[in-house]
Amino acid sequence: MMNYKHLRYFFTVAKEGGVARASEKLHLTPQTISGQLSLLEESMGVKLFARVGRNLELTESGRLVLSYAEEIFSLGSELEEMIVQLPDDRPQLFRVGVVDVVPKSIAHRILHPALDQATPIRLICREANFDTLLTELALHRLDLVLADCPIPPTVSTRAFSHKLGESGVSFLATEELKMRLNGDFPQCLEGAPLLFPSAGNQLRTGIDQWLDKLRIRPRRIAEFDDSALMKAFGKEGAGIFTAPTAIEAEVALQYQVTPIGRTNEVMERFYAISIERQVKHPIVSAVMRVARESLFGAE
Repeated sequence: MMNYKHLRYFFTVAKEGGVARASEKLHLTPQTISGQLSLLEESMGVKLFARVGRNLELTESGRLVLSYAEEIFSLGSELEEMIVQLPDDRPQLFRVGVVDVVPKSIAHRILHPALDQATPIRLICREANFDTLLTELALHRLDLVLADCPIPPTVSTRAFSHKLGESGVSFLATEELKMRLNGDFPQCLEGAPLLFPSAGNQLRTGIDQWLDKLRIRPRRIAEFDDSALMKAFGKEGAGIFTAPTAIEAEVALQYQVTPIGRTNEVMERFYAISIERQVKHPIVSAVMRVARESLFGAE
């Protein structure tokens, strides 16, 4: 049987970055912690750390164990909080996974109504790739996943996709860069510096196909997994970038840029994925309703 005290020592070493710092935090000698780590590795039959120079680095098995340890101790902390609170005061947990390609501004706009509920809510957000979050949802570790696509028919999981809405794409840049462009939109993109989402997602595919159709060849300056980082580069004038038209005004204000043009031939679609076919979870239902009505203007 696993010794959870040993697991706590491992967790602290991994989080603190070494045995010495962990020993200070736990008020134990480094020798004691090293010995307990060895016992944990022996009981599990795997190496959790590898020595690289003077440093300890997690092995692949160590990273897996750490992910479970984080959840175990997080749940333990939640249990302690729940025990000391009166039932009427206990906030309801709302656990959401956000697929890493979903723009942060869109995710914020979708989820913000959860904090406006009459009952106290504790919102927990996780960001990861689509497959990881679907697994977490299937294991009931999440209440909802926000994604830019529905569940593919090839994926076998008991979950359901609920379309929240769709938005065309706006192209934005600094005023200085906009003044240097030639012609009207979209022809002004010819030879212009453009910042792209990374290849492999639906938005990038749509942009590439649209540009090919119009025979427009911009200068491809950079590609980004993180849309917020792409916007930060755009704010500094590195190039033109895209954002969902639904949040065009918000993005323009936040990043001090101006719209160049927009198209509905490239669409971004957003989905709420839940384990319920007919959504009964009150917070999920409220979030979906507000997103459809106020963000995407759906009936």
